[in-house]
Parts: sequence; structure tokens; C-alpha cells
Amino acid sequence: MDKRLNIIYARRSIRRFTAEPLGDELIEELLRAAMAAPSANNRQPWRFLVVTDEALRRQLAEAHPHAAFAAEAAAVFIIYGEKAGELFEQDLAAATENLLIAAAGLGLGACWCGVTDARRPGIHQATGIPRSLEIVSMICVGHPAEHKEPRSQYDPARVSWQRHQG
Repeated sequence: MDKRLNIIYARRSIRRFTAEPLGDELIEELLRAAMAAPSANNRQPWRFLVVTDEALRRQLAEAHPHAAFAAEAAAVFIIYGEKAGELFEQDLAAATENLLIAAAGLGLGACWCGVTDARRPGIHQATGIPRSLEIVSMICVGHPAEHKEPRSQYDPARVSWQRHQG
């Protein structure tokens, strides 16, 4: 693996966090990285809700069936916006991935918690985000209480060249 890409290989889903809070500077740095993502026609359709309040993080953990660890994260980032344009979800996914890579680069742990139609109502209710705005992702971030080795999941069997090969 090329060492210049170590930050990408080091990005792993971390679900255990210490009790250490994130400072405002770290949170702002993560948001800057997220907003450096590409977007169709440079629309930048994203909005971010940062949740550091413990009681609200617990509500989010209850609202999302696979994110119990949100209660222990130092911050939960909700990425959402007004659904406009056919590439809206891709734009917000790019911002999500930038935030995840930035967290790894800053020595933080993070986990992307997928948001589905079934999970949105509880998140809307807990956060006060109007239902007219689409929630695309929820990311739990904190100081890691677990370590995972860098890796790639490269599989040449999943790659075709020039034309699809079954």
C-alpha cells in the first residue's frame, strides 16, 4: 500500500470512545473538511447539526437501532439539507466521507451511521430538524477507546477493465 494514502487506510469505523470531549477547534476543523467536499454545480446543499449534549446524544442513540454508541461519542454530526437536484445524496455523502477521513487524520475515531426512511422520524423528533429537510447521515465522533489497524479491502475480483466482466 502506498504510504501517501495512509490516512484513507487508517480510517476505520470506531464504536468505542473515551469520555474526553472534543474542543470547538476540532469540531470546526471537521466541519471545514466536510465542507471542502465536491458538490454538483458547487451547490453545497449540506447543513450540519453538531450534537454534544449528553441527553440529546442518548436520544439519538435510542432513535437509531444501530448507533447505541452515539451516547458515548463526544459529538454526533447530522448531515442534512433541502433535497434539491438529482445528486443531493451524493453531495452529502462526499461531505460525510471528508468528515470521516478528517477525523482519522486528527487521531479521532468516527463511525458513519446510515440513515434510512425508517430511522429519520426519530432523528427529526430528537433534533428538531424540520421534516422538509432530508437527513442523509449521522456520524459519531470522539477520542477512540479502541484501535484498529489500517487496511484496504481491495479485491481484484470486483474490478473490470474497459467493459463489464461477469
